[in-house]
Amino acid sequence: MAKDYYKVLGVAKSASPEEIKKAYRKLALKYHPDRNKGDKEAEDKFKEINEAYAVLSDPKKKKEFDTYGSSGFKQRYSQEDIYRGSDINDILRGMGLGGDAFSQFFGGGGRGGFRTYTTDGGPHTGFGGFQQPYGGMGGAPAKGTDLVYELPVSLEEVFNGGEKMVSYRLGNNTERVSVKVPPGIESGKKLRLAGKGEPGPMGAPAGDLLIKINVLDNAQFKREGADLESTVTVPFSQAALGATVEVATIDGKNLTVKLPKGTQPGARLRLKGQGLPNFNGSGRGDLFVRVAIEVPKRLSKEQKELLEKLSEEGL
Repeated sequence: MAKDYYKVLGVAKSASPEEIKKAYRKLALKYHPDRNKGDKEAEDKFKEINEAYAVLSDPKKKKEFDTYGSSGFKQRYSQEDIYRGSDINDILRGMGLGGDAFSQFFGGGGRGGFRTYTTDGGPHTGFGGFQQPYGGMGGAPAKGTDLVYELPVSLEEVFNGGEKMVSYRLGNNTERVSVKVPPGIESGKKLRLAGKGEPGPMGAPAGDLLIKINVLDNAQFKREGADLESTVTVPFSQAALGATVEVATIDGKNLTVKLPKGTQPGARLRLKGQGLPNFNGSGRGDLFVRVAIEVPKRLSKEQKELLEKLSEEGL
């Protein structure tokens, strides 16, 4: 169920970091398990306020939560991602409250980090492998271990979206799953496949498979969010006099673009709506075409004479 982290902590969307921390401290003191032994409702509430604080106390996570809402945010962040870098345990220790808060969410995953191991077969072996949480304090696992698989995708696949088949090792078996790549997705984003991770102990639910996207570099286009940048090279005469040039787009089209008179080296022309799809949004970004001036390495006799005359005229 989607959660409104602001309501969980009882703060306004405009709350300052100090106000968010103050609200968390007050609620943590009230619902901490040490003060509510055997109270399942208080335990659930304590987990909720820890998750809310971990998100709202981190500027980047807070911004993504504000932008995409709870459902969209949860598609981008695993539980491990949410708590990574949080100062929750420091706050609890400072308040004299015992226990490791993270062990309650990750079943002993704690803050020990991740153990990395590579795949053992499958078409994507060697693209980064998996990660597995380890270490931390004791406690029965709430579910099996999550696995992280790094999936390389081309910029064209980012534009079109689509499905890719992933093969990975799970125990002694090779598993194959189909992964839907959403249009406009960025490197570092994770797609969650529930129940495709390690089996849970003693009948507990299996962990999840987190597909971490790695967008490969493109020789023609440079990406910045949903915007793209490419370069068009023109002779000095066209830059000075103006011209019509053809520009390639990410979807394989060639658009005709008017080059204004007196275009300077490094100038950027904007082609609105010719970039990538906005991830989980509508519309597309823009394509910015940077102009480079071509200087010939060799000149014919006639070209040299013309350039000498232009030079005499101050050009």
